[in-house]
Amino acid sequence: MSNDEDVMRHALALGRRGLGNTAPNPAVGALVWKDTPQGPVILGRGFTQAGGRPHAETEALKAAGEAARGAIMTVTLEPCSHHGKTPPCAEAIMAAGIARVVTALDDPDPRVAGRGHQLLRDAGIEVVTGVLREEALRANRGHVLRVTANRPMVTLKLAQTADGYAGSGTAERLIITGETANLRTQILRATHDAILVGAKTARADNPQLTVRLPGFEGRGPVRIVADPFLTIDPESALVKTARDHPVWIVCLNHSSDDKADLLEDLGVEIVRVTSHGGDGRELDLKAVMTEFASRGLTRILCEGGPHLAASLIEATLVDEIILITAPINNGSGLRTFDTDTQSKMASQFRLRETLQAAPDRIDLFERIA
Repeated sequence: MSNDEDVMRHALALGRRGLGNTAPNPAVGALVWKDTPQGPVILGRGFTQAGGRPHAETEALKAAGEAARGAIMTVTLEPCSHHGKTPPCAEAIMAAGIARVVTALDDPDPRVAGRGHQLLRDAGIEVVTGVLREEALRANRGHVLRVTANRPMVTLKLAQTADGYAGSGTAERLIITGETANLRTQILRATHDAILVGAKTARADNPQLTVRLPGFEGRGPVRIVADPFLTIDPESALVKTARDHPVWIVCLNHSSDDKADLLEDLGVEIVRVTSHGGDGRELDLKAVMTEFASRGLTRILCEGGPHLAASLIEATLVDEIILITAPINNGSGLRTFDTDTQSKMASQFRLRETLQAAPDRIDLFERIA
């Protein structure tokens, strides 16, 4: 029907409300509606709730009630067909008497993988798939990558001056972005499962990495430091708040047991991984991401500095880059990207969108499929 795309856009917007709050489940949006000569009439709305359940479909069906019989359901991801902690959504849709189901994306989860759609068809329900598939794939990239590539989606966020510096190059912190761009960063944090920084950023900036935005008080992404040799200060803001907001420190297998014990006593979770390269001094970032996936993370926001950014790009682990450029010059300091990283960016990414955040420019880059 001609209204399928419009309703799917609405469902995708609903689904995005759950981003950063539903791991390890995907953030799905669903609508129950009827088509009329005057346009679609929405009977029920739903999106995946905190912690991954209830699912979007059951929320929309509950809101629609008996009006769902004979209606259409639009959902951003294939309804589940397996029994987990809740019954399959496909069965709930059939029981509600839905006549037609419109989806954007097949669920690559092997427990579903087309079976949800087939269950609905076998029950005599008309099924239309692939509506706004590319938009849905972007919204569900974290879930898809966790299932198909055994790693979460990685968003890299960097701020730089107009002449290409991300830091002062000294112990003094360089303040780059303005208030509007900083608010957008808070939203980014709220829509990711975890925030990742490197050991240098943790030492130099002593960040809290929390979501400080009205209306998002309940969001608490895991705060992660890539710190191969456990150099973080036990008196740092991250460690001192580890019992209030989760903190993971990712270190090498052979890093200090005594320091690890001390940090664990302070509420920090230690994550040990293998090293990359022959000198045993660098984390194997692919192993790090595999470990994150095994722990249920689907979306990682990296707010580390140029070194961690370059390493992630080198390992082809970055899916989106958000580059914020302020209209100021620094003249010297720490370059945002070296020549080699710029070359890799040019081959791996395309510019998808440019936005303005008061005086700052935000460039959004997306991995080339």
